[in-house]
Amino acid sequence: MKKISLSFLILLAFAGTGYSQKKYAKILLEGATVHIGNGQVIATGSIGIENGIITLVRNSLAYTYNKADWDTVISLSGHHIYPGFVAPNSTLGLTEIDAVKASLDFRELGTYNPHVRSQIAFNCESNVIETVRTNGILIIQTTPRGGRISGQSSLMASSCWNWEDGTMKADDGIHINWPSAYTHSWEGGHSNTKPSESYEDQKRELLAFLTAAKTAAANKNPWTPLQYSALSDCFTGEKRLYFHADQAQQINDILDLVTELEIKFPVIVGGYESYLVADRLKIKKVPVMVGRLHSLPQNDDDSFDLPYKLPFLLQQAGVQFCLQNEGDMEAMNARNLPFLAGTAMAYGLTEEEAIRSITLSACEIMGISKNYGSIEIGKKATLFGSNGSALEMKGNQASVILINGEFVPVSNFQTRLYEKYKQKYGK
Repeated sequence: MKKISLSFLILLAFAGTGYSQKKYAKILLEGATVHIGNGQVIATGSIGIENGIITLVRNSLAYTYNKADWDTVISLSGHHIYPGFVAPNSTLGLTEIDAVKASLDFRELGTYNPHVRSQIAFNCESNVIETVRTNGILIIQTTPRGGRISGQSSLMASSCWNWEDGTMKADDGIHINWPSAYTHSWEGGHSNTKPSESYEDQKRELLAFLTAAKTAAANKNPWTPLQYSALSDCFTGEKRLYFHADQAQQINDILDLVTELEIKFPVIVGGYESYLVADRLKIKKVPVMVGRLHSLPQNDDDSFDLPYKLPFLLQQAGVQFCLQNEGDMEAMNARNLPFLAGTAMAYGLTEEEAIRSITLSACEIMGISKNYGSIEIGKKATLFGSNGSALEMKGNQASVILINGEFVPVSNFQTRLYEKYKQKYGK
């Protein structure tokens, strides 16, 4: 049995050497505050991992281990351990530099593209992913953009050799951009909102497409067009159907469509006004991927802190939700996801509820909670340790990272440059 000091672990990481180069069959992390992800906390906990699977979660004070039981023991006293944070609805891995068109691979030509798959475009060598991973983002729902139906997202690990190796769940769902019920403009320093004249026509067109796809799925014709057959698993419940919408009118119309077409697993993405229809969402059991909290209010009469307290409003209403970060420069800003959870905590959620919103709740909504999202026996060891609270900027400093039971470097190219130039120019 080898006991590894934390300082040695960090030293290797800064040197650019990751534990992923060597397999450790039996690992014990001891002494940390363990945030399970399901709302529970162990103040001084031990986590045992065998062949990539969590086999032990106990209070360290009530557990005495035998040296022969573990080949690697890491003491994390004073640190916090979290399940890997999840970045839903993100172009991370599909874009590198927003201003360089050649590095953008998240949009295809055409309006209806349910057959487009983001999985095969995922770039494991992205430097952006590396910087996001060291803030605890270990699972990415890499998601296409554009058109009325953008395509299929996949759940990917933030450290991998290639897209096959990095796939946690392929083609988990299809993303629909619901037409806007209102148009917005600015006049005299105030927003002017009015109903969209084309909304009903666009809605009928989308409904006709989805109805045709469901009919084709029921007929099981081998000559069904690919655009229709790609949607078939959404009607049987094998895949999610993600509806991107913010307005209450949109959400109400989506819920009507969900009932009419008997869609098994619908999800609202964005949901800025979801609190206004929370009762229907709860009854229909439709979850919400809440839009970026660090945003301005969208309407003149909204309270200034509505974006911040939206998770609390949904939690109080009994609507399942998770956090996501779609918006400007969303790939690089995915690193701020833990701090969005911190904001939600400041505006009503408890700390463990905030952690759940970027771990277990996200995995439940996307259908991977059997293996990911919490630190529980039988799940894959995808977790990380932090020097302090990972929901605040000063505390979020990764000390150890494991994805599917393999150690991953806690450094990135930014920290390596910092170390390089600190040696040259001193402190």
